[in-house]
Amino acid sequence: MKFMKLGSKPDSFQSEGDNVRYVSSELATDVIVIIGDVKFYLHKFPLLSKSARLQKLITTTSSSNEENQIHHHEDEIEIADIPGGHASFEICAKFCYGMTVTLNAYNVVAARCAAEFLEMYETVEKGNLVYKIEVFLNSSILQSWKDSIIVLQTTRALSPFSEELKLTRRCLDSIASRASIDTSNVEWSYTYSKKKNIDNGLRKPQAVPRDWWVEDLCDLHIDLYKRAIATIESRGNVSADVIGEALHAYASRRIPGFSKSSSVQITDFAKYKTLTDSIIELIPDEKRSVSSSFLTKLLRASIFLGCDEATGLKNRVGERFDEANLGDVLLYDVELMQSLVEVFLKSRDPKEDDVTAKAAIAKLVDGYLAEKSRDSDNLPLQKFLSLAEMVSNFPRQSHDGVYRAIDMFLKEHPEINKSEKKRICRLMDCRKLSVEACAHAVQNERLPMRVVVQVLFFEQVRANNNNNGSSSTGNSTPEIIPASRSTNTEEDTECWDTEDIKALRSELANLRLAKNQQQENNNNKGKLMKGGGLGVSRVFSKLWSGKERSGEMMSSSGTSSPGSVNDDSKSSSSTSKKH
Repeated sequence: MKFMKLGSKPDSFQSEGDNVRYVSSELATDVIVIIGDVKFYLHKFPLLSKSARLQKLITTTSSSNEENQIHHHEDEIEIADIPGGHASFEICAKFCYGMTVTLNAYNVVAARCAAEFLEMYETVEKGNLVYKIEVFLNSSILQSWKDSIIVLQTTRALSPFSEELKLTRRCLDSIASRASIDTSNVEWSYTYSKKKNIDNGLRKPQAVPRDWWVEDLCDLHIDLYKRAIATIESRGNVSADVIGEALHAYASRRIPGFSKSSSVQITDFAKYKTLTDSIIELIPDEKRSVSSSFLTKLLRASIFLGCDEATGLKNRVGERFDEANLGDVLLYDVELMQSLVEVFLKSRDPKEDDVTAKAAIAKLVDGYLAEKSRDSDNLPLQKFLSLAEMVSNFPRQSHDGVYRAIDMFLKEHPEINKSEKKRICRLMDCRKLSVEACAHAVQNERLPMRVVVQVLFFEQVRANNNNNGSSSTGNSTPEIIPASRSTNTEEDTECWDTEDIKALRSELANLRLAKNQQQENNNNKGKLMKGGGLGVSRVFSKLWSGKERSGEMMSSSGTSSPGSVNDDSKSSSSTSKKH
C-alpha cells in the first residue's frame, strides 16, 4: 500500500477520555473546536495560517463575543458537517501544526474532503494540504491497482463530497483503464485464486489470465460495483464473457447460499433483493456471456428473494436449459421446471429437431424427478406425471434414467394403487433399458407384473440376437444393445448415466452373486443368457409361484405394445402368442 508522510514535528496530540483532544504545549490553548461529541483544545495561530474557513469562523466568533461582552479565555467553534468527522479534522489540525501525519488509501479521501471543507488552498499558504493530497493521489494512489479500489470503496461513505470533488470518478477511470489493458502489459499485484497448472511439483510460469481483475472488484459495494463494470464496458476492450465471469465471482461472494445447493437464512431481504436485481441488470446481452450454471443459480436466488428481474432471467435460463446441471435445479419446484421446458421449446426453431439438446433436457428432468421423489410430501403423482410427460417423447439413448425416477417414486409412494403404477410405468420403454437396469427391474417387486414380463421378454430377444450374432428381422423386436457384448464389462454401461449405474450397482451385487451360484449349481436347468442376460426360466418360476402376482400376469399377457407399458385390455391374438 502506498503512503505519504507530511510534517516533521512530533505528534503532541493527547486524549482525555473519549471526547477530549488537546495539544500538549507550554502555551495555553485559545480556541475550542467541537466536532460532533469531541472537543479539540487548540491554538488559533496554526489553524488560521492554513484554513480560510477557520479564519472566518474564529473571526466571527471573536467579534460576537466582544459585542456581547463575553470574555472567555477560549473561543468555541462548532463544526457539525465536516466530512470524515473528528478523525479527518484531526489530520488537518496536525498538518496545521506541522506534526507528522501519514496518509494512505484508507484515509486520503476523508482528508481530501476535509481539507476542501476547511479551504486549505494554495491561496492561503503555499504547499497547503489540498495541493499535497492531490499530488499524492495523482502520482501514487491512482497509479496503484489495489489502492484505487480501496480509495473507491471509501468514497461511498463520504458522498456527496467525494462526488463533487470527482474523486469517485477518478478512481473508476483508474480501475477501468487498468482492467482494459492488454494482459501482456499487466505487471502489478492482483488477486487470482483459481487453480494454476502444476508441472513436476513446480508452478509453471503463467500468462496473465483475461479475468485477472474480477476477484479484486468483489470487495466493492454493489452501487460502486455497478459503476465500475459500466465504466469498464464503456472502454470496449473487455469481452462480454469476462464481464460475465466478473458477475459470477461477485454473486458467489455476495449472495448468501449462491454457491451451495441448499437454502440459507436471510434476514435482510431488501438488501439482497436489490443486489441480485442489480447483477441481473448487468448481464451482457450476448447469449454466451455467462454460463448456464450461473444463470440457473441466479434464477434460484432471484425467485427466493422475489426479485423484479426474475421473469426476464427465467427466459434466459429456459433458452439454454439443455446446458443446465442437475445440482443447480434441485431447489426449483415442479411448476418452474415445466415453465423452463416450455420456454426452451418455444425458443427452438420448429423446423429443426434439436436431438442433442432435447436429450440433455430429458436427462436433466429424469435426474430431477429421481431426486425430488425422495420428498414424498412435495411431489405427488400428478406433479410427477405432468413434468415427466412433457419430455416423454424427447430422445434418449437409454431409458435407465426414466426407470430410476420411476423406481424412486414407487419406493417413496407405496400408497399408490395398481392403476397409478401402470400409468407411471407407461413413461418407460423397456426396450431401452440396459442389461443392469433389466437385472434390477426383474427383481423389483414395486413394479407391476406386466412390466417385469416385458423386461424379461425383451431381454430374452436381446440375448437371442446376441447368440445369433445378428440383428432381429421381420416382426421381431429390434436389438437395442450391440450384439458384440459377451461379458459384463464397463462397455455394457456406456450408454448409462454414471449416477444411475452407481445407484443400482449396490443393489445388483447380491443378485449377481446369487446368479453365479445358480449357474454353478444348475447348469442344465437354468441357463444364463449370453452377454449379461437374465436367468429367464428361474425368474419365471419365481413369478408363477405367487397366486396374486400370477393372476395379474395372466390378465396382462396381452400387452399391445412391446415397447411400453399399456393397460389396454384389448390385444391381438398374434401379440398374445408372441408373449
